[in-house]
Amino acid sequence: MRRGAAAAAPGALLSPLPTMLLLPFSALALFLLTCLALEPPPRRPSPSNPAFRGFQRQFLLGYLPALAADWLQGPLLFQLLHSRGFLRSQIAALYSCGFASNVTFSLISGSFVDRLGRKKSCVLSSGLCSVSCLLQLSQDFLALAAARLLAGLGTSLLFSAFESWYIHEHLERHDFPAEWIADTFSCVALWNSGLAVAAGLLAELVAEGLALGPVAPFLVAVPFLALSGILAGKNWDENYGKSRPCGKACREGLRGLVSDPRALLLGLVQALPHGIPLGIAFSGFTAASAAGSALFRRGVAGRLRLQPLRLLPASVLLLALALLLLALPLHPPGGFLAVLLLQLSCGMYFPAMAFLRRRLERGGDAAGGARWLRLPLGLGVALALPALPGDPAGTRGGDTAE
Repeated sequence: MRRGAAAAAPGALLSPLPTMLLLPFSALALFLLTCLALEPPPRRPSPSNPAFRGFQRQFLLGYLPALAADWLQGPLLFQLLHSRGFLRSQIAALYSCGFASNVTFSLISGSFVDRLGRKKSCVLSSGLCSVSCLLQLSQDFLALAAARLLAGLGTSLLFSAFESWYIHEHLERHDFPAEWIADTFSCVALWNSGLAVAAGLLAELVAEGLALGPVAPFLVAVPFLALSGILAGKNWDENYGKSRPCGKACREGLRGLVSDPRALLLGLVQALPHGIPLGIAFSGFTAASAAGSALFRRGVAGRLRLQPLRLLPASVLLLALALLLLALPLHPPGGFLAVLLLQLSCGMYFPAMAFLRRRLERGGDAAGGARWLRLPLGLGVALALPALPGDPAGTRGGDTAE
């Protein structure tokens, strides 16, 4: 909100402001403390664990900066486009470009990554996202559309190439036990949530502290992307998958989807949850996700020693409950708490899904088929966003903030 708007009606914001600030930051503190309380105590490593921990650390050092950069680009994107004077319908179209490119490329990303090389694909992801961030400096609509397309491509590689590289190195080159993969991805989920909390706060800080405004987080993301690309390119070994034509890989994926009901169920579950950053509550929501990851780690590594497969239904049930609550006519605090529950379930869901995807990757075709189930949802979102009600006729996006 602009300063002029606040000065025009100082009393209007006085009463809701304490609640708007107190509730998200209280939730942030509560869930961060919950993460610390639920984190299982470190276990004494077995004789083979030091090598595994070193390999895991090498992977995290290359992957986490890319995840941090991805989170930095989220909180203020709408504010950036709105400040450029675009209509809401135009902003929706730009969002649709990103959705469409991400979902469409994800169908062939597995084959593309396998043929190009997984390490090269990780470096390429960092490069594409860096160019996308730099294009945010432009005020041209086509340049910004190109930025969203590149961001969609880079994000698709981010969430396919890094994971594929790690699984191949873990199982094939280092010959570590397959059960240790769940430990790595639960660490990724926990760190990812922490980075999201920090990225939300950092985005607000640099946007307010630098003269560049809401474009500042995108520029801050570039060094993180460069660090990820340099560490992956320098320290990781290259590996490849099966070299198959993209069309054949898509057909095999569909065939595997039809023939294996497990892949159908996994893909349907994978297509549904979505984390939605909501302005000032961004850090509180991501802290709830971190608490969910801590619950997952406690269940897997604590006294209960639960299998990840048993934790997935619990996360989906929590998600269903959260969506049911959001469908009710709740007051804003109630809606905020419902979204906290949704994020908590997502924190449990993502490491469990990573474990199941690893098991399906042994089947090859079934794992590729699960990607097809994201296509209807992603294209539906891309087509629905431009159809949302826009600004009144003759009103520019920048004018509505006055």
